[in-house]
Amino acid sequence: MKIFEEKQGNQFLNQLKIRSKDIKFCVLGAGNGGMAMAGHLAIMGFRVNLYNRSQEKLRGVKWHGGIQITGEIKGFGEIALATTDIEKAISEVDILMVVVPAAAHAYIAEKCAPYVKDGQVIILNPGRTGGALEFRKIFIDKGVDKKIFLAEAQTFLYASRLTSSASAHIFRIKKEVPLATLPSYWIPGVLSVIHEAFPQFVPGDNVLKTSLDNIGAVFHPALTIFNTSWIEKTKGNFDFYHDGLSKSLSLLLEEIDRERVCVAAALGIKINSAREWLYQVYNSYGETLYEAIQRSSGYRGIKAPQQIDHRYVWEDVPYSLVPISSIGKMLGIKTPTIDAVIHISNILLKKNFWNEGRTVEKIGIAGLSVKEIMQLVTGS
Repeated sequence: MKIFEEKQGNQFLNQLKIRSKDIKFCVLGAGNGGMAMAGHLAIMGFRVNLYNRSQEKLRGVKWHGGIQITGEIKGFGEIALATTDIEKAISEVDILMVVVPAAAHAYIAEKCAPYVKDGQVIILNPGRTGGALEFRKIFIDKGVDKKIFLAEAQTFLYASRLTSSASAHIFRIKKEVPLATLPSYWIPGVLSVIHEAFPQFVPGDNVLKTSLDNIGAVFHPALTIFNTSWIEKTKGNFDFYHDGLSKSLSLLLEEIDRERVCVAAALGIKINSAREWLYQVYNSYGETLYEAIQRSSGYRGIKAPQQIDHRYVWEDVPYSLVPISSIGKMLGIKTPTIDAVIHISNILLKKNFWNEGRTVEKIGIAGLSVKEIMQLVTGS
């Protein structure tokens, strides 16, 4: 993967901006998030292709010719092409919106590598921790010689769920979602292009900040595994955040959060604590994390997973906690609480998330100094 020179890159982005109303999208992934985003984009009037690796999830969309959206957004979005053929899906589009679990990012990168074109914008929604860096390394390993604008969102824009094979419900759209490019000097240009569709995207500092501001690393894995008995007994029939979090368990989450903040600080990055994030996103405040979560109306009514074999563990542990721990080890920052949660998750799910997850080797920063890492992500 190559990097545009400033003049040429700006020319590509300016051309996209001029015809922003006619930009063509491909949404990669037909799950809860991908269907919502594809349908919404089509309702807004954009030409949208939808890619999924399995045919089964596309049959309803093909039959109906599009996606019915309910909730905060209402309407029918006509999908130009729904396909399992990655070459057809991305060959004539300007922006690729990757909306799959982080475990599938490597697969998508490998599938896209032979067919990407100069000037295409690829956005991971979201990147979790290290997503854009992993994508970049795979493109380099695959010998991709195209000049791509690669970006990641700090979190997913929607709270959404599939309601059928051709419909999705959007509960809410976040007011602001930080977005960063790799390297970071393309952030203004990419935002100017994507804002025609999604003005909710705001500038992130760089992909390390969007990656380490991943609040799911704090809220999801520990809260799930330490509610194992209750989840298995009730099949998740309780309010996950309000009932599942006790004052004692919140202390564990606060320690995970502290270790995450320390790893970021070792890179010279100031990230939001979980309490600060809750205040910014949901206007929820409290002297403790427990108090802030209990006051958050945004979490009220969200049920627990029906089983612990859930993305809150199998995604957030290897693609959020493991990279934080791996970066910490490389920089000499201890993360004993995060490591303990990874270890317990391995036992409960009979996995080895250390091997499966993103390490500094897999995201292409092993052995680099802090200065070299920052030069990589900023382009300076």
